[in-house]
Amino acid sequence: MLDHVFTDAIAAVRDVLETALLEPQLVEERLHADILAGDLTWQTTYSLPGEGNPPRVQADLTLEWSTWSQSAYRSWRLGETPAEPPRIGVEVILRVQRLRHQPEPQTILAALPAPQVTVGPIQLERNGPRLEISWDDASFDAEHAIEVGYEASFELDEPTLGDAGKLDGHFSAMGGWIASTLVRLADLDFDFLPPDEEGSEP
Repeated sequence: MLDHVFTDAIAAVRDVLETALLEPQLVEERLHADILAGDLTWQTTYSLPGEGNPPRVQADLTLEWSTWSQSAYRSWRLGETPAEPPRIGVEVILRVQRLRHQPEPQTILAALPAPQVTVGPIQLERNGPRLEISWDDASFDAEHAIEVGYEASFELDEPTLGDAGKLDGHFSAMGGWIASTLVRLADLDFDFLPPDEEGSEP
């Protein structure tokens, strides 16, 4: 069930990211439905403007609307009181890519917020980092990437359930937090490979 409170959350996240002047990677936006479990997952990717393709730094965002939360929300709509309020799972993965050499994880972590960070009313916890290496088929040159994730379970209280427009305020700090973090990561002294698009190197 695609409940309107979940689509309102998606719209709120889009608005705050674009207000922060981040650039959407539209081809990356996806909405998944788990046919067996019933969970809904929305994923999107944003980057700093003018980064080329692929960007040097990007933020991959995921919102999850579990079957349990859908049931709790339906119960509330029917005038019942669910045992626990519905929640939206939030994940933000901050990724640095197009690296010519393998980065030191400590350098990335030093530029990131603390392992536990409060962004508006949302409490995020850090995990990772995760290193990635890929090779070009022709030259066999290596390309490196590193990513670190932040996760939260955002509880929808009674006022928010009654007025989904309040989600704009709940997510309003997310755009500035992601944008400022991406700027710090882009300013790190790394040797980046050129983008795929000619003439788009920042």
